[in-house]
Amino acid sequence: MPPAENPDALSVARDAAAAMEYADVAAREAGVRLVDVGPGHATTALTVTDKHLNGHGICHGGYVFLLADAAFAYACNSFGVSTVAAGADVTFLRPGAAGEELVAEARLLGGAGRSGLYDVTVRAGDAVVAEFRGRSRTVPGLAAPPPPPARPQPGSAIGSPKSASSSAALSRTSSAGGRNAGRSSGRGSS
Repeated sequence: MPPAENPDALSVARDAAAAMEYADVAAREAGVRLVDVGPGHATTALTVTDKHLNGHGICHGGYVFLLADAAFAYACNSFGVSTVAAGADVTFLRPGAAGEELVAEARLLGGAGRSGLYDVTVRAGDAVVAEFRGRSRTVPGLAAPPPPPARPQPGSAIGSPKSASSSAALSRTSSAGGRNAGRSSGRGSS
């Protein structure tokens, strides 16, 4: 189970999320965005476009799962220990439509030893689109994704240790309310 929160817990969650966000090409290419992350929770978002539609003209369930799984992953990895999905399931309650903004909010329910249980709710506005339950497993020996490369910050002659991705995640965090590592570091697992 994750350690109790400490003064550095938010920093650990943000750093883990920045590394995962940088390394997760699948979610990025699908249009998944990290909105918020903190110890044991994360929020991701996806604007449904034509590329996300299935043969019925609604958002493909695989994209809804990917969005929820990304939030699950960020939440799982927010404690700074590499975590993958041990399993997950989803219940679809209503379709997502083209143009809708889907938002997935993941939260830790509890855990024991190296296992964790997370719930993720996917919404379009106030309407619940899907409920996702993920089971995680920490893998202490698994290498974490490398941190994103440092980029020069405005006003800095040399650059900053924060990457553009990390800075973007931090600003998004303050305006909303995570993502990849936990679950599948799994994404390859979840």
